[in-house]
Amino acid sequence: MIAEIIPGAYDAIGRKVLRPDIRRRGIHPTFPMGRYVSQPLVTQCKTIEDVRKFLTICQAVSDEDLFGKKDYWQPPEHFEQLRKGDCDDFALWTWRQFLGMGYDARVVFGRHGRYGIGHAWVTFEDKGKTFLIEPQYRYLGYTFPRLSTLQYHPKFSVKWDGQKISFYSHQERKSGLTLRTFVFLVPEWGIAWGYHSLVLILRLPRLLWRRLKRKISGET
Repeated sequence: MIAEIIPGAYDAIGRKVLRPDIRRRGIHPTFPMGRYVSQPLVTQCKTIEDVRKFLTICQAVSDEDLFGKKDYWQPPEHFEQLRKGDCDDFALWTWRQFLGMGYDARVVFGRHGRYGIGHAWVTFEDKGKTFLIEPQYRYLGYTFPRLSTLQYHPKFSVKWDGQKISFYSHQERKSGLTLRTFVFLVPEWGIAWGYHSLVLILRLPRLLWRRLKRKISGET
């Protein structure tokens, strides 16, 4: 679920900007951003592993299926009750938990993957390093390969210092990888995804059975 960002390959700091939430090409939260940090949460995670364990009992569902809307950002306190949502909802709740644990964390909105699909995730700073949190990898374990962070392209991020909300815009960067670094990271990538693929294959029958039971329960 967590990977260290490769230095130089990701604009982690960005440039402070004013209110991208009201721009046409900015971010478009359902409520003012302050609403997402102002309400108390029932779940208070003490460790990163606590965050991951809670997320494993949450279901990824599109806003169309859940709310009949193209885009709807749930407040974190609603998400933890419903335990369903899309990437925005997972990221906002995860962000709140990291803030609660004292991390210098941001919720980030941008593109992910080869085809630039819109996505949301979280980053945090710790001991001079920047780490990326991908809630959608919650089933894969505590970490995922550093090379995979090259698929994340931040556009805007939001920071909360306990008193005010700050917005940042981010620049697109090249991979920033030297051949030596790339060669060094490839074995980590291969071993990790090979292991995760095996675990997923072994868990697939159970996941299909749970989905089938939910479907049958819904029909009855």
